[in-house]
Amino acid sequence: MNLDAINDVPDIVMEFLEYHSTVRGHSDLTVSGYYHDLKILFRYLKRRRHLVPRDVPFNEIDITDIGLDFIKSIRIEELYRYQSFSPELETRGLSAASRCRRTSSVKSFFNYLTLKRHLLDYNVCQELDMPKRQASLPRYLEESECERLLAACDGPYAYRDYAILMLFLSCGLRVSELVSLNTTDVYEDHVRVLGKGNKERIVFFAEGCREAIDDYLDVRNAEKVKESDKNALFISRKNCRITTRGVQNMLESKLLAAGLDASRYSPHKLRHTAATLMLKNGVDTRALQEVLGHSNLNTTQIYTHLDNAALHEAAMANPIGRKTRAEHDNSDG
Repeated sequence: MNLDAINDVPDIVMEFLEYHSTVRGHSDLTVSGYYHDLKILFRYLKRRRHLVPRDVPFNEIDITDIGLDFIKSIRIEELYRYQSFSPELETRGLSAASRCRRTSSVKSFFNYLTLKRHLLDYNVCQELDMPKRQASLPRYLEESECERLLAACDGPYAYRDYAILMLFLSCGLRVSELVSLNTTDVYEDHVRVLGKGNKERIVFFAEGCREAIDDYLDVRNAEKVKESDKNALFISRKNCRITTRGVQNMLESKLLAAGLDASRYSPHKLRHTAATLMLKNGVDTRALQEVLGHSNLNTTQIYTHLDNAALHEAAMANPIGRKTRAEHDNSDG
């Protein structure tokens, strides 16, 4: 996210965004989320307090004049109403996940003003409850469905698509982590992954995944790749680094070819699948936490002391990663 190009938020918000981008090293996605959530907050408050004409479109409400006195005047009941406010409909109707994310952004902003800048004597967000989220089990593919999905890889990009799916199903990578992989991030039995908050971690894989990557590298045509993307591991048909959307489109086509419901599964569901397969095959949850690169402080403090042997064991316990391409194809019948 190019912070230098932002000119539609108050200075105090810009300082908050720069703090999270430079000092905390948070990802562009996280900083962008803070930016959009806080814009909606201050535009909502201006509209609610009748500080702008009603006929001014919501997205054109100027908030650059917001100062510390305005922020100090924010009441907790306004924040509760903001949790569910939808700027598209100007009514309430956001999902629980969106309300939680929005509340987290506001809490982070007020914590910054109180604890880091010491600009507030009272933090109104310290009593702001997070919206309740309905617990639900993540969707995942059964092992037999994984086999069908892998066997559906054919065509001119078969080796690339197969390697991508193997990394998802063997290692539980996030799609953002996968598309950012470079050829120099691949080692004999592991990949170096840049996760959320620019945190690096090592993720091991078994021989089947190693074979899939090698087969793909044998046919990867480096000569046609654009100079700016020469190091990218996975290349699109346009000869540049494959994008998140490109991976999503590829997965959808492979799900349909495998006779699976493409509307029910996404790259993130493949991450859930990898985690489920590891747990079903006896992986310790602490090792799994490290493999997946979860960033919750309460859990990372527990899992950061795991040695590589435990992480290697986690990768070896995933049955998908142990099989070669020939074995996957044979299992399809």
